[in-house]
Order: sequence, then structure tokens, then C-alpha cells
Amino acid sequence: MGKSKKNRIDIVYSTNKDFNYDYEEELEEETLEPGDQDLRVQIDRKNRKGKEATLVTGFIGSDEDLKELGKTLKSKCGVGGSAKDGEILIQGNHKEKVFQILVDIGYRVKKAGGN
Repeated sequence: MGKSKKNRIDIVYSTNKDFNYDYEEELEEETLEPGDQDLRVQIDRKNRKGKEATLVTGFIGSDEDLKELGKTLKSKCGVGGSAKDGEILIQGNHKEKVFQILVDIGYRVKKAGGN
């Protein structure tokens, strides 16, 4: 099965018969084991109209695994949130609870910032 023309990068057409198109490669970062992760848990108040959110940063791995961890944390805290770009955001101040959940799962975690 050939490569799709839609995934070509920067070149629409070339008259050079020996030209090789560059195709987008979807490289998923391999997810590190929990004990190899170095996560930070902090309270974030920026751009939230004064509301607090618990922010988990430092996750190294696939978006799917990040979203799964985010889902676990949201479920155990009983609140909403999001997981994208290597960060998990949990609505509200759940720093201690999130920290303990991550430790119980086996992650290396540090508390960052005040509070």
C-alpha cells in the first residue's frame, strides 16, 4: 500500500523523477514506566478567572496514556479536567489527593510551587 498524497510535507509537485517526498511520520513517544516518570504537581491559577486547578506536568509518553492517567485522576477526585500536551489539569485544588494517587500508582512525584 502506497503513501497517501495528502501526507506530503511542503512539496506539492516535483518534475524530478528521482525526487522522494517527505511524508509525515506519526511518531508516538514511548511511555515511560511510572517509576521512571518525574512528575510535578502544582496549583495553577493563571488564565482561570481566579479559579484554582491542579496541574500535573512532566509526563513522558503517548497522548493515549496521558489521557488514561488523566481519566483516572479525574475519576478519583470526582471532578472534570483535561489531558493534553504532556499536562493533566484537574479542576479545583486537589494537590494533596493527586499527589497521593500518583504515589500509590508508583509514579515519582514532587510538589511544585507553594500551597
